[in-house]
Amino acid sequence: MAPTIIITLVLLWQCVLLGYTYTLAGNAADEAVRAGAVGKACQQAGEEDLPGAWQGAEIKCGGQGTGYVTADVRMKVPVLVPGLIGFPIPVQAHAGAVEEVPH
Repeated sequence: MAPTIIITLVLLWQCVLLGYTYTLAGNAADEAVRAGAVGKACQQAGEEDLPGAWQGAEIKCGGQGTGYVTADVRMKVPVLVPGLIGFPIPVQAHAGAVEEVPH
């Protein structure tokens, strides 16, 4: 019975890490696009609030100067312990916002 309980707890923990990575990716995309919409450094804003184990996120910003700013984020989901190894399939998030023009 103990192995079943341990395997269940490990799988639940991995699900928590997956969900947390999705949340972090979405938030990073939102922060990046907000900064890009007002003319600030988009990629830096997306990386700013990420915990250390998720700092290797790939953030691409586009559309600045066209009226519509976008941000795409790709992050690896850690396997059991954040910061060691990640799954080869990344979590992706996308955000977009209308560029704000100063008056």
